[in-house]
Amino acid sequence: MNALLDALPLGAALLPLGLYLLGLGWIHLRCRPLAINGVWDGVLLGLSLIGLVTVGPLALVQPAVGGSSWTWPMLLSVFCLVVTLCVLVSRPRLVVYNISPEQIRPLVAEVVAALDPQARWAGETVALPTRGFQIHIDGDGALRTVSLVAVGLRSAHEGWGEMSRRMRRAVRGLRVRSSPWGAVFAALGSVLIALSAWSIAASVLSPKIVSPAPAVGPESPPVHPSPLPGVSDDSPPRSVAA
Repeated sequence: MNALLDALPLGAALLPLGLYLLGLGWIHLRCRPLAINGVWDGVLLGLSLIGLVTVGPLALVQPAVGGSSWTWPMLLSVFCLVVTLCVLVSRPRLVVYNISPEQIRPLVAEVVAALDPQARWAGETVALPTRGFQIHIDGDGALRTVSLVAVGLRSAHEGWGEMSRRMRRAVRGLRVRSSPWGAVFAALGSVLIALSAWSIAASVLSPKIVSPAPAVGPESPPVHPSPLPGVSDDSPPRSVAA
């Protein structure tokens, strides 16, 4: 596994993020909102960033950890544990895509009134006294994404689960216009996927340059310097008088 991740081209790190943005664009281009549990929303976001984390922080830490065959599995496990910890410590929420706070408030009021007739509103927060928790509408109309965050949730997990199920059913029956962000997300995702595919194809199809080994032939006989003319090898050396 270490060899596979070390040989992975840099552009391949963009593939998970490109797929995430492409899926997000498809959601915003639909004519109906989509409600997803906050746990799954955090998990999908973490998976979309795993490529960038692998070639970024984890690649910087890897030389210090060592070259063991368990290095990359352990680093990826640490990243998964960090994502899991962030999901567990966050408040329970229901994320609704392709909808504005003004459009979702009547749905929340209808569901809350059916769950608790004594519900009371205060701004963007509604309290359900008989259920034991509150719901805060947190969203940005420009991005058309709204989060319903549970506040003061103590022992009312069953009530929150019932409220989430009813909200998902109510959201599925609502018809809205397509978000202009859908085309932007889809275009960015397509570009990242194309860059990733091009990087992988270039890495696979590029010829491997191997330096040729030096040719090994029969040993040539040693070359002796030729003697000077008129001088024989057998003649004794002459002394030079001062």
